[in-house]
Amino acid sequence: MDLTNQMPIATKSSKIDISLEDKTKLISKKFSKLIKKGDIIFFYGEIGVGKTTFIKHLINNLQSESGLKSTEVPSPTFNIVNEYKINEIIINHYDLFKIKNSKELYNIGIFEDNSELVTLVEWPEIISKKPKKIIELYFNYEDDFKKRNLEIFSDHRKEIINEFK
Repeated sequence: MDLTNQMPIATKSSKIDISLEDKTKLISKKFSKLIKKGDIIFFYGEIGVGKTTFIKHLINNLQSESGLKSTEVPSPTFNIVNEYKINEIIINHYDLFKIKNSKELYNIGIFEDNSELVTLVEWPEIISKKPKKIIELYFNYEDDFKKRNLEIFSDHRKEIINEFK
């Protein structure tokens, strides 16, 4: 019995060097051109590894491409969520660092109806039941914190993975 069309196979990008912020900005700009409404993107990594910086450049690039002025994109650690409206796209940027219990996620509506949104989630480890269709970005330190890299995983948006191989 052939199961190749029945079981999703997670694919991943190669390790992408993001040690310099200019490189992070370039990769984020490329990534911003590939996202679409309904995308749920999880950002994993230690404090200071570049998750929020990546998101800042992603949002600012979308604003620039839409003819809008770039805004400040702070981490929503205390607010839990920041919302950005960029023409017809709404981006919800969540930071779950302060969430201690997965039951609290129901109160913030993180996965209600996201078909018309782009959902960005920092610190998604607290989420016990992941949505089936997500894009996962893993930010890592190397060489005693001197270098950083990024790997992108997805089982439904293979075109994104292929862009970064």
